[in-house]
Amino acid sequence: MRLEPGQERLICDYCGTVHLPQENEEGVRVLTELSPLLCPICAISLVHAAVARHRILYCTQCRGMLVGMNTFLEIVHILRARGAGTSETARQPDWSEMDRRIRCPQCSQPMDAHLYGGGGNVIIEDCENCELNWLDYGELDRIVQAYDREYASDV
Repeated sequence: MRLEPGQERLICDYCGTVHLPQENEEGVRVLTELSPLLCPICAISLVHAAVARHRILYCTQCRGMLVGMNTFLEIVHILRARGAGTSETARQPDWSEMDRRIRCPQCSQPMDAHLYGGGGNVIIEDCENCELNWLDYGELDRIVQAYDREYASDV
């Protein structure tokens, strides 16, 4: 099976069969093809995946996501419009995550930790140089579920 560039499906080169993996409970369609980049938490190869029809890289062990900054905003917008996610109640961020130092899987420079400003009380890491965000398991769902005044005014 071969991953089609920019798509969320796999194609068999032998028979032409198209395989569209099911979304997991997080709405991630894991495409199984390995990336050359390593998870900044687990140090295993990230795999290609898709969320809301946008390609990301995903760790099958810790379930973290490496997402381009522009893609991240589009994914959040699409998922909020769909009403996706769970009904998790708001909670305080884990402030100890501000002290965590992980390295960007692409350039190996330290990623910046900060409170995501679009709601959800989530601390995310990003690499301004590579324009990448790292989201730990559950953080995307918390962001999608959070009330965001800016988003609410657009709807």
